[in-house]
Amino acid sequence: MSAVPMCAVVHFEMPYKDRDRAARFYAEAFGWTYEKLGPEMGDYLLVSTALPGERPSMPPQAALGAINGGLFPFKADWPMQHPSVVIGVADVDAAMARVVSAGGEVLGEPMAIPGVGRYVSFVDTEGNRNSMMQPDMTPPACQR
Repeated sequence: MSAVPMCAVVHFEMPYKDRDRAARFYAEAFGWTYEKLGPEMGDYLLVSTALPGERPSMPPQAALGAINGGLFPFKADWPMQHPSVVIGVADVDAAMARVVSAGGEVLGEPMAIPGVGRYVSFVDTEGNRNSMMQPDMTPPACQR
């Protein structure tokens, strides 16, 4: 087998049904900023999740400006098994309240992942299932 270079994930995409509603949800729930691109760019909603020059602290990849991921086994009886992102938050309970306030739905209660953090999934206003995690690390992945 030949050596294949490791290519980092540097961007994510999710569908929206209502661009304004989606932009408002992620701004209210997670503080993301956005730029609405025009029809010449497919009405894309470009989002920023970190300040220019800063990246969330999620070692060891943070120094590289990349994110890691994972794959889970497909279960025919589980809902909404699609690509998603995990958003780092400083306080998962406060973030759950923001998700609900912004019009989303939290799926269950946070689960503790030993040595990693508290994790819970949610559905945004566009029907996308994503997750959030309060890492067991200092500094947290999300700071003000």
